[in-house]
Amino acid sequence: MRSRVAVVLTALLLPLAACGSSEPTGPSGLHGNELDPPFEVSATPLTDTDGQPFSLTKDTDKPLTMVFYGYTHCPDICQTVMSNLASAMTRLDDQDRERVDVVFVTTDPARDTQDVLKKYLSHFDPGFIGLTGDLDTIVSVAQPMGVGITQGEKLPSGGYDVTHGTTITGIDADDEGTVYWSEETSSADFAADIHHLLDAD
Repeated sequence: MRSRVAVVLTALLLPLAACGSSEPTGPSGLHGNELDPPFEVSATPLTDTDGQPFSLTKDTDKPLTMVFYGYTHCPDICQTVMSNLASAMTRLDDQDRERVDVVFVTTDPARDTQDVLKKYLSHFDPGFIGLTGDLDTIVSVAQPMGVGITQGEKLPSGGYDVTHGTTITGIDADDEGTVYWSEETSSADFAADIHHLLDAD
């Protein structure tokens, strides 16, 4: 059974729009969707791949931090999103690249240890930040960002799928989630929006 797309947004949000086109979809000039009001971002720390506490507010001091919740055993969507984010980073010059962080938060901490996360992310971009922690804590951090996480039923192989929201959230320098993208967003559209957001900073 393939990983189900379970984008769990609060009632305050409009349904997700497809963001894979080459033309901006909203009046802001972004391919992603602006949030008004923005998401509140939890300050609760998780754990990075070096075993250090990492908070999505206290440890994200760059103009833009892009956060995606997924897991390394994900058969489809997670790899596509991470590949597109990695490709988007290659479209930035060095100066802009230094102003953006990409954070991957596991939704499957039982299997995604620090070493597993580090190896997984190195295939996309060694500069990407991987976070893990207690599942209940991860769920509590994800919820204010409109991302739901549930563990699926066991598979015949003995493993299991994890159902999780697939949006990518952009956190600004004020520690607010001001924009989100769908899993269908292309690398070119990510890059265009990153340039737009950095220029507006």
